Amino acid sequence: MAVSGFEGFEKRLELHFSGDDPIIGMGGLRQLDFESIVEILNAVQCTVVSAVGNQYFDSYVLSESSLFVYSTKIIIKTCGTTQLLKSILPLIQYTSELGFIMSECRYTRGNFIFPKAQPYPHTNFNDEIFYLQQQLPIHLCYRKASVMPSKFISHSWHVFTACNEEPNNNDLFTIEVCMTELDRVLARKFFKHPNMASNEMTQVTGISEINPNALICDFVFDPCGYSMNGIDGDRYSTIHVTPEDGFSYASYECVGSIYDDPNDIINILKKVVQVFRPGTMSISTTSTSNEVWTRIAKAVEPLGMKCRSCTMDDFPSTGSVVFQTFTSCRK
Repeated sequence: MAVSGFEGFEKRLELHFSGDDPIIGMGGLRQLDFESIVEILNAVQCTVVSAVGNQYFDSYVLSESSLFVYSTKIIIKTCGTTQLLKSILPLIQYTSELGFIMSECRYTRGNFIFPKAQPYPHTNFNDEIFYLQQQLPIHLCYRKASVMPSKFISHSWHVFTACNEEPNNNDLFTIEVCMTELDRVLARKFFKHPNMASNEMTQVTGISEINPNALICDFVFDPCGYSMNGIDGDRYSTIHVTPEDGFSYASYECVGSIYDDPNDIINILKKVVQVFRPGTMSISTTSTSNEVWTRIAKAVEPLGMKCRSCTMDDFPSTGSVVFQTFTSCRK
């Protein structure tokens, strides 16, 4: 396939660390200075374009997606032709200087729209697995890689996990939504007008209503494209949009607790579908509970999205990953 557009599908890396209580109490990984963060992102080939934080974590909007830094975990999500996995070595170096040891690694991504444009180690999943195996500390001995299929060649889910202990009872879940073939009228709202501020696009598109409680840090790209990170207490959410016809793409990601009101995630996903009206959508749910993923179809099917496939797999420490795909009844 010839390279004819921007790669919207992100690569996502989540790393957990352990350290002494005094270090964590002083902010933990948030003690990483900005110069170190810049060096890490230079290895990935992206930059910080906007940032905000609260008492729980720091949030960075990047030239290609997002970075979140908590006291004991870091999440980096990048799109385009970034080399995300090249962040691992500098991250190990800088975090070890703070007295931290990596305890868990989680890497996920969908199918690239333009796979031949990806540089090593993202040339294919086997290369990514090999690179991860070489870079990660040997004490992360529980490792698993899997490609979770769907009925669509364009939507499958790649998962690699590594940890140093058996599964834990984490009450948090992560939802990763990948959307293609966006409604053309709605996608046009993500093209920048002269003198348009990012918060104006957030309002006009309806993104501000997805979680009205969130503090939003947003950025509009020229001539088109949009990114935002939302902060709501210790929870993050993030949206990235590539609106061009032919390879339109949008992603939504959030975290929640299995103890939340079950209607919370239902209402959020309904709003996400209404903002983008995708032709095809995949939703990956990572959780130690089976309760969460069962709510997803209930959320989106009344909006004309039909569930086409559902795949489940278990991963050490991470819990279960459930991968569901949907298509619009308008297709």
